[in-house]
Amino acid sequence: MPYAPVLSTETSGKADPAARLFAKWGLVVRAGRVVDLRVAPGWQDKARLGWGGTGPPAAIVTVHACAPEGGPAQWMAFVGGAWVAQAACVPLIVTSNGQHDHVNLGIGAPCTHPHPHPR
Repeated sequence: MPYAPVLSTETSGKADPAARLFAKWGLVVRAGRVVDLRVAPGWQDKARLGWGGTGPPAAIVTVHACAPEGGPAQWMAFVGGAWVAQAACVPLIVTSNGQHDHVNLGIGAPCTHPHPHPR
């Protein structure tokens, strides 16, 4: 996840109202792993995600970091980011290797308090 407490945004030019603003940030995934990123329940109409040509921005994105042939495990970097309807602290659910993590991402606005996580 990004290190900046607040990601800066710019107008995206997208027709999707949930993708009005864009915040660029890279995603780094260990080679050979699959990562699912999803906008938390209740936010699907307010935010979108996308990296590495995975398709149009969506509320759920799966990134496959294919392992290089004949090489040791490495990290793969993907260009992309997040789109939002308006600046907000957006809750995300990240799933990889059977583990789930909840992350709050400040997109144009700081995360001043954590969002409740669904059980």
